[in-house]
Amino acid sequence: MRAPLDKVFITAAVTGNLTLPSQTPYLPITPEQIADACLGAAEAGAAVTHIHVRDPASGAPSMKLEYYQDVIARIRAKNTQLIINITTGPGGRFVPDENDPKMYGPGTTLMNPEERAAHITALKPDIATLDLNTMNSGKQVVINTPGNARRMAKVINAAGAKPEIELFDSGDIAMMLDMVKDGTLKGPLLTSFVMGVPYGFQVSTETVIYARNLLPQDAAFTAIGIGRTVFSGVAMSYLAGGHIRVGLEDGVYLTRGVLAESNAAMVEKARRMVEDLGGQIATSREARDIIGLPTRLAD
Repeated sequence: MRAPLDKVFITAAVTGNLTLPSQTPYLPITPEQIADACLGAAEAGAAVTHIHVRDPASGAPSMKLEYYQDVIARIRAKNTQLIINITTGPGGRFVPDENDPKMYGPGTTLMNPEERAAHITALKPDIATLDLNTMNSGKQVVINTPGNARRMAKVINAAGAKPEIELFDSGDIAMMLDMVKDGTLKGPLLTSFVMGVPYGFQVSTETVIYARNLLPQDAAFTAIGIGRTVFSGVAMSYLAGGHIRVGLEDGVYLTRGVLAESNAAMVEKARRMVEDLGGQIATSREARDIIGLPTRLAD
């Protein structure tokens, strides 16, 4: 049994890949907006910011290196300590052609693993997410084969980034443990349970406890609730001994029927919840020690 941690860190996932501008007018889209969202979340108590980028004109997800560079430069100009966590999730989606399902149709984004992680090589962030899920996602399929996951992990490791292993079901945990056995991943592990995506982990205290108990004893985890369960996930994660993630990537409401006007507002609520339950929020410097990241020298 794990008790709540003495100090937990909050990750702010500020824009993501799937939240639509039509769902909320507060979604950051341009590099300036994304950087400002990260900085605002940090001021509210987030120690880590999880970053996707978007095309500034259309708001569609993007993987352009120049957008990532712009976001990070803006963050570092004002905050040298915030932990930068960058996605490698895009590039794994397959949409079968309606007439020939072995061929790809519109919306397919499949790329080779080295291309999917090329921005990690260039940017060398503190953390890079590594998705291990192969699953139905809406009417599409996300594919992360064991071989491709290992190739992406190799790129992340070579860049000096800490992999954050994103786990969508128990089979993903089994693959992660195999990757530990063969030396692809090294502990202590940094993991997250993504709950609430259809056909993956569903949101419940039983899910969190079950997934947690499959991890190595020294592994850190964050249980993430998607959609209406963002803040349920906060409570479940904290009480089970995990860390916290919120943000407009995961959900758009602050309370029932009330849109969150910023990522900072979501962080502030999550912080209050943890503190009301008796917990303490880690600073970025403290979170570096918890995660096992090098200390950044202040400019």
